[in-house]
Amino acid sequence: QVQLVESGGGLVQAGASLRLSCTAASRGPFSPAAKAWFRQAPGKEREFVAAINWRDGNTKYADSVSGRFTISTDKSENTVYLQMDSLKPEDTAVYYCNRGYFVGADYTSGNNWGQGTQVTVSS
Repeated sequence: QVQLVESGGGLVQAGASLRLSCTAASRGPFSPAAKAWFRQAPGKEREFVAAINWRDGNTKYADSVSGRFTISTDKSENTVYLQMDSLKPEDTAVYYCNRGYFVGADYTSGNNWGQGTQVTVSS
């Protein structure tokens, strides 16, 4: 299983920006079909944030982040990014990278998760 390593989290004020990175520690035998970001706030279920099709670059976003967050890839570095702008206190969570695939327009998570990176947004 390919190890995913997230970085870039931190403590920021509302309105600020952060960029998260997720790099595969090793290359698996196959390119990923898609990668995604999820987040989990204290006491809440893990929720989908954004996903990108590794082959054609098509993206999907949760309504709560659409227009503020941007997911992108650097295939040469086998890295997926999450640019987060106009951060809000409700964006506070541990953010996880996932390797999965699309079924039609819907992202399906795989069993490959990173360890997570904490994002805290103060008001």
